[in-house]
Amino acid sequence: MTETVRPEFEMLSVGPFRQHTSLIWMPDTKRGLLIDPGGESDHLLSLIGQRGLTIEAILLTHGHLDHAGGADEMRTRLTERQNGEHVPVIGPDRRDEFLLSGITEAAAQFGVTGLRNVKPDSFLTHGDVLELAGLTLNVKYVPGHTPGHVIFHCPAGNVMFAGDTLFRGTVGRTDFPYGDGPLLIRSIREQILPEDDRTIIIPGHGMPTTIGAEKAENPFIA
Repeated sequence: MTETVRPEFEMLSVGPFRQHTSLIWMPDTKRGLLIDPGGESDHLLSLIGQRGLTIEAILLTHGHLDHAGGADEMRTRLTERQNGEHVPVIGPDRRDEFLLSGITEAAAQFGVTGLRNVKPDSFLTHGDVLELAGLTLNVKYVPGHTPGHVIFHCPAGNVMFAGDTLFRGTVGRTDFPYGDGPLLIRSIREQILPEDDRTIIIPGHGMPTTIGAEKAENPFIA
């Protein structure tokens, strides 16, 4: 019986906010996806080259500058590197469009340079299924941290790219004018916790965790 090829993934910390950009790819084809490129494009491109990967799309969980500020540059540079093969930016939900169009202004307020506004090639909605690079990712809408936050669940890799929703021992901030704490908790309980307890959570910041560990130990969702 032929063994099923499982995807590989890697979490990379970038930028002054030490946000996690992630790569996920199929090892047999070396085709993959880039999730939440928040800056340090030269570094990311170097790592992609070292691993011999072809990136089919850039995915965004939400519109904050530390997650999406490098997406426009990466789209251009990856498309050029891959002989004009367009690399689209996909996501998040359209309700984060106001954040994506205000990245440059927000970066200036923090004294951060090199981050740019980005207009996605397409937005996502809850229940979308992405079939890209030989991977299947289920899109779930998990608002509260931002109005248009989505997450990406890859069952074959037993991994969930959760952005700024669920962290080890805590949850995402909701003290923004558009934040909603009760909505975030409800969304986590309804959209994340029902998945397999062994599912690895790649958060937007900090250390990875699992759904089972957070069910047992996270005081915000107990």
